Amino acid sequence: MTGRTEALLPSAEPVRFLTDSGAAARKRTNYAVPDTELLRRAYRAMVVGRRFDAQATALTKQGRLAVYPSSHGQEACQVGSALVLDDGDWLFPTYRESVALVTRGIDPVEVLSLLRGDSHCGYDPQRHHTAPQCTPLATQAVHAAGLAYAERRKGTGRVALVCVGDGATSEGDFHEALNFAAVFKAPLVILVQNNQYAISVPLERQTAAPSLAHKGIGYGVRSERVDGNDPVAVLAVLSAAVEHARAGNGPFLVEAHTYRLEPHTNADDASRYRTDAEAEEWRHRDPIARLESYLRRRGHLTDADITTFTAEADKLAEDLRTRMNADPHLAPLGLFDHVYGTPTPQLDEQRALLSAELRTEGTPS
Repeated sequence: MTGRTEALLPSAEPVRFLTDSGAAARKRTNYAVPDTELLRRAYRAMVVGRRFDAQATALTKQGRLAVYPSSHGQEACQVGSALVLDDGDWLFPTYRESVALVTRGIDPVEVLSLLRGDSHCGYDPQRHHTAPQCTPLATQAVHAAGLAYAERRKGTGRVALVCVGDGATSEGDFHEALNFAAVFKAPLVILVQNNQYAISVPLERQTAAPSLAHKGIGYGVRSERVDGNDPVAVLAVLSAAVEHARAGNGPFLVEAHTYRLEPHTNADDASRYRTDAEAEEWRHRDPIARLESYLRRRGHLTDADITTFTAEADKLAEDLRTRMNADPHLAPLGLFDHVYGTPTPQLDEQRALLSAELRTEGTPS
């Protein structure tokens, strides 16, 4: 094996800074420990993010959201992916990255607009340097690779980070993105949140690779594995990946080992394909509890801090609940806008039929 190939290989075991209880792990790592202020920001963001996630889940039960994919248990990856980026860097999320978008400073109501059933993503991607949340698996990886290459051509120094799930690594778009980014040295970070299931399909039914991180090796992409429920490790590895990409060294693939404690979405029954015992085992690796314990042991987090962050999270949830409970102002005839540059006769006919029905019911169009 050549030295160049060895340099691409991920660690034999996922990089870890904390034990499950939040104590410092003894195994050495080449990654730098994030500074205390960043860790405190991450803790606050995870507390706020989990409360947001719980409120969004409740809104689906109240009929205010059409669907919601929870990221409960994956907060370290959600928050880490947002905090390691500069304001000018780009984030390409999946449908599950709502907490990452809130961490990025996007209005929570705008974050949920798409999941509410709106025809657009809710927020301004250009303003926030955040692409629309993507439902098809891995298609956003190709977009991210292209944008990252464009930023390199323009010499902006900006990086793109794309989030995908383990199921996306079985899609062709994922491999095309890796190949393109590697060949053209695009400043792209690929974060694979391996939460063990692609909806109901377990990881062992998807791949025979030693790890998902190894999928980058064949394309010449530097790769790494990290404990995705260890916030310190996630921030350390993703920060190094962003620096690697920004320095002109090409893409960097990170596989984060994590777990979604809730069903795939509110429409899913997770009990059909996994056991309660399995989920309970992962509850003991809670990223918020681990970071809280770590910061407390070092005197960097107090009861007053936790009270403040919890109150902030509750206030956000209350505001979100109030604003989401207001009925949206809908324009039903807008369904026919932007379907074709020039409307077809069939579309005009359908528009006329709906317009007549709305007039009969006295409903604004």
